Amino acid sequence: MSEEKPILPFIIGPTATGKTRLAALVAAEIDAEILCADSRQVYRKMNLGTGKDYDDYIVDGRQVPYHLMDIADAGEKFNLFKFYDAFQTAYKDVVNRGKQPLVCGGTGMYVEAIIKDYNMHKVPEDTAFRQACELREFDDLVEELKTYKTLHNTTDIDSKKRVIRALEIARYEAAHPAEKQEHTCPYTPLTIGVMVSRDERRNRIAQRFQKRLSEGMTSEVEQLLKDGVPAETLIYYGLEYKYLTLYVTGKITKSEMEEQLFTAICQFAKRQMTWFRGMERRGIHIHWIDGELPMEERKDNVLKIISPYLK
Repeated sequence: MSEEKPILPFIIGPTATGKTRLAALVAAEIDAEILCADSRQVYRKMNLGTGKDYDDYIVDGRQVPYHLMDIADAGEKFNLFKFYDAFQTAYKDVVNRGKQPLVCGGTGMYVEAIIKDYNMHKVPEDTAFRQACELREFDDLVEELKTYKTLHNTTDIDSKKRVIRALEIARYEAAHPAEKQEHTCPYTPLTIGVMVSRDERRNRIAQRFQKRLSEGMTSEVEQLLKDGVPAETLIYYGLEYKYLTLYVTGKITKSEMEEQLFTAICQFAKRQMTWFRGMERRGIHIHWIDGELPMEERKDNVLKIISPYLK
């Protein structure tokens, strides 16, 4: 690892592995501030459904500072570019104050963008190109996109609108290669993953799911609808917001909601692990630790990995 650049530790893992509490304990130990890499915790008033455990950030009665949560209004369409831009601002702020940043999150696309420091730049909209693409077949657009990049995931191709935007970006970057070469990554990433067995993960998901339901997750969705967030938007956010919205609007029963949502969360956790395994295949080394150990042991294991690289 480079000794010239400061280390940027990452604590990642699928949902319900206890990574947030672990990150807070580690951050308290090394006087760090946490940068959250979660695509849904960016939204205000979406707390229980996104698993914001604010108490996890309290260590020995003190608040561990965190960033990139509650930075967008519920109903807003957030994306990778907006996140990356917000991350750059937060990272510079933490570093400029002489603090150690520490990234924690489970959104693989966001995590990988930071680790690889994508150097994302705002690509202007090409109205004429978009209109021409609308007249083309979906599969034809996907095939053209493949000529520009390897499709590691389905995010770019889960709708025609996204395929067109991905193509728009790919064409722009191909025509402006210098914009990607003008940037030097300011940090050396050090990635630590928290892993639990499939059965343990399902048990934790089930326990957390019931806890959040009892704490008022259904009421949270009802309030978002009252506040004017369209049902279609909540469904677009997926998982808890999708199935709870279908339930409170009378589309499915309570038992159907609970059964389908639990299954969906378990499938989501599996996809998260698939993404992290893909990151390893794409050259990102992940130091895996046992998420079933007592929390204090997990913290010590992380500190053993991080400490040699801290000043």
